[in-house]
Amino acid sequence: MMIRVHHLENSRSQRVLWLLEELGLPYEVKRYARDPKSLLAPPELRRVHPLGKSPLIEDEGRVIAETGAIVEYLVEKAGDRLGPPPHRDAALRYRHFLHYAEGSLMPPLFAMLVVNRLGLLGRPARGPLRRMFAVHLDWLEGELAARAWFAGEDFTAADVMMSFPLEISCQRAGLDGSRPNLMDWLERIHARPAYGRALERGGAYAYA
Repeated sequence: MMIRVHHLENSRSQRVLWLLEELGLPYEVKRYARDPKSLLAPPELRRVHPLGKSPLIEDEGRVIAETGAIVEYLVEKAGDRLGPPPHRDAALRYRHFLHYAEGSLMPPLFAMLVVNRLGLLGRPARGPLRRMFAVHLDWLEGELAARAWFAGEDFTAADVMMSFPLEISCQRAGLDGSRPNLMDWLERIHARPAYGRALERGGAYAYA
């Protein structure tokens, strides 16, 4: 049975399609559109998983949720390709960035989305959130000054995980040419053939 990806437009699930293309694993895509007013996932996703969130994959009778868990599952399924590097320090960086992407980088980005929608009520929080997030961007800029990819000198699934928050950062969190290492990294991932194939399979994606 082929892997089925429940793919929500303009969402974290684009990373799952990209990783599947990088790994060469066969899959099919079931697309979902966001509600045009609330931008939330449609209720149909709750028929797959009670939380109604994307991404979700179905494989061998299992439903797997959470992007990081899905990435680990797919890397294992592919014989650990694009998984932890053999060097201990690189392996620790791989594990760190695999979880940092959602655990530390996405919460302030989500907070910025909320305060921006609050209009004047959200204005007092915008400056502090931007300054807090700038600390993350400055640190990441320094990390990529030291090596080509987040875990080490080779591309890994940790780079796949880091893509979505950094793509969003260009749109609403101040990531621009003032941080050339991060912008170069984004250009390099967008140039990967597997990334392009994933866009074709997933449809329109606002952050590429």
